[in-house]
Amino acid sequence: MEYVTNSPEETEQLGCRLGRCLGPGAVVAFTGDLGAGKTAFTRGLAQGLGISEQVTSPTFTIVNEYEGGRLPLFHFDMYRLGSSQELFDIGWEDYLTRGGVCAVEWSENVADALEPDTIYVDIRRGEGETQRQITISGEGAPTW
Repeated sequence: MEYVTNSPEETEQLGCRLGRCLGPGAVVAFTGDLGAGKTAFTRGLAQGLGISEQVTSPTFTIVNEYEGGRLPLFHFDMYRLGSSQELFDIGWEDYLTRGGVCAVEWSENVADALEPDTIYVDIRRGEGETQRQITISGEGAPTW
């Protein structure tokens, strides 16, 4: 499915829509340039899961955990990882079994560790400063 958003708020709204559909163990894998809107989309995911905490990029911590919604959200930033082995070293399999949603920025760095039912969200800059072209795909993607 292809979408166009025209502001960070619209990008969050699309993320919220997806977040409402996700079940335990869902993995959402993001691709897109630096500043494309991956964290804005993840803020929306958190809203869709009922999480009221402020969502920030986990660039320096690798993963941020958010509780308090209908499901926990584990927000990963794989930018600094060199391989999927490093992902397993930080406990990836444990996160998958905790019954939450894993949102993975820079997922291309760990693509071989992702399950077949992963939902892929590609965010690209569109026309103008705030427009984004967003593609949601994969076996686990909703069919709205």
